[in-house]
Amino acid sequence: MMKALVLKRYGKSAQLEFAELPRPTIKSDEMLVEVHAAGLNPVDNMIPTGAFKPILKFQLPATMGSDLAGVVVEVGSRVTRFKVGDAIFASLFDLGIGSLADFAVVPERAAALKPANLDFVEAASIPMVGLTAWQALRVRADIQPGHKVFIPAGSGGIGTFAIQLAKHFGAKVGTTTSTGNLDLVKRLGADEIIDYKKQAFEQTLQGYDMVLGTVRGDGIEKSLQILKPDSQVISLVGPPDAAFARKRGMNFVLKCLFGLLSSKIIRRARQRGAAYSFLFVRADGRQLSQISKLLEAGHIRPVIDRVFPFAQTLEALAYLEQGRAKGKVVVQMLRA
Repeated sequence: MMKALVLKRYGKSAQLEFAELPRPTIKSDEMLVEVHAAGLNPVDNMIPTGAFKPILKFQLPATMGSDLAGVVVEVGSRVTRFKVGDAIFASLFDLGIGSLADFAVVPERAAALKPANLDFVEAASIPMVGLTAWQALRVRADIQPGHKVFIPAGSGGIGTFAIQLAKHFGAKVGTTTSTGNLDLVKRLGADEIIDYKKQAFEQTLQGYDMVLGTVRGDGIEKSLQILKPDSQVISLVGPPDAAFARKRGMNFVLKCLFGLLSSKIIRRARQRGAAYSFLFVRADGRQLSQISKLLEAGHIRPVIDRVFPFAQTLEALAYLEQGRAKGKVVVQMLRA
């Protein structure tokens, strides 16, 4: 048996509780991993509300959590890249399995060896923010030296990683943050820093090649004002677009719905000569391996706000939901 944080029902009063579950069994292309630490992400607070029910295929009751770092204790017959005893890290997001448990099933394709210079807590803070930034900046936007990239909320979990990755790619980075975090984002490499309590970024910044949409509300629409022609808006917070629905094989109704939801921002972006797209991060162990090399070389460093013991995961989620974390919030399984 093992301990896991389980979602039993969706809703505003979502039922999240610890449960004793059987130790999971693995398929031939999977590994069983003893979890040492699990990174939390804002989506972990959104999933229980039912906001992602049309998109994510969870079978309730479901173990929560996406990011993990731990040690392989069993491998399937077709696993070739890992062996028992390997320290790995991975994102399980959108795979229908969870990381907030004593043990987790990890598909081989989702895992990478843990960076040698990071401990388990540091490694667990990386997968989702690392993959999100990589897939946005490298894969979709193909950021090149000299490009100008706007990454709002620079002191948050995604912001602290994305700023460092964009700088590694040679970009000039603009960001927003509060007065108390100005020094942090400057140390991470941000070039143009807007204190959002004192300035409006859309009235100050200009000539940007890309916006990474990380903040809900009207921030994405305002960010169109800072873009130059032939630029991109890549949103992590929506609205989802029809291309996303097609890629996931959604039904006609959802394709139409997402097309309708995104039509306004797509139209306004086109008026500025920009392209809008929605990015839904996917698990990818090979990309994580490339990110691992950057971490081992010291080009990017983890930024961790607080570490909670596993027994206080609900408190950790409540703290994350306040939206004030500088970097990542991580849950640590305390091993004897």
